[in-house]
Amino acid sequence: MNKHIFLQNGLVSITDRQLQAGHKPVILWFTGLSGAGKSTLAHAVEKALFDKGCRTFVIDGDNVRHGLCADLGFSADDRQENIRRIGEMSKLFLQAGVITLTAFISPFRADRNRVRSLVGENEFIEIYCKADLNICEQRDVKGLYAKARRGEIADFTGISSPYEAPENPELVLDTGSATIECCADEVLTYLEMRGILNASN
Repeated sequence: MNKHIFLQNGLVSITDRQLQAGHKPVILWFTGLSGAGKSTLAHAVEKALFDKGCRTFVIDGDNVRHGLCADLGFSADDRQENIRRIGEMSKLFLQAGVITLTAFISPFRADRNRVRSLVGENEFIEIYCKADLNICEQRDVKGLYAKARRGEIADFTGISSPYEAPENPELVLDTGSATIECCADEVLTYLEMRGILNASN
C-alpha cells in the first residue's frame, strides 16, 4: 500500500448504525452452481428483510459483471479477483450497517474463506445453495450449460471448471427440490436464532 495513503475514521460507528437500523449488519454469501437458485433466493430473502424494516442490498454476480468487474473473464485468476473485489465491497456495505446479500457461484473455497477473513466469523454467513448438476441444467433457460458442453464456453463451472462445495457452511439449503419460500424462511429463522434480527423486526 502507498505510504502516503491513510485510513480515515468517521464519527459514526458500526454500533451507532446498528442501533439506528435495529439489526446487526452481516454478509449473507449465497454460493452454488449456476442455476442453483442463488439470485432468486437472495432477492426473496432481501424482500422479506426489507418488509421487516431492515437495511439490505443484493450484490448479484451478473450485475457486477456489467460494471465493477466488466474487465474480468472467467479464468481462475479472474474469478479470484472478481471475488476479491466483491469481498471488499461487501465489507464496505457491512460497515454502513447493511445486511448484504451476495449471489455468486464463487467456486473456490479459498476465495470464499478469504472474504470471511476480511470481516470475521460473526459477520460472514456462508449459505450453500445445493442443487444437483442435472437439475441446474434443466433450469438453464439461457442455454449456458448446453453451450459449455459443446465447448462454446470455456471455464464453465460444473462442466469445464470445478466447483468446490463449502465444507462447513452456516446453512445448507436444498434449493434443488425445496421451494424458494421454504428456503427463504430457513434463512430468516437462522438470522433470528443468531440474534441478528431484533424481536421487533
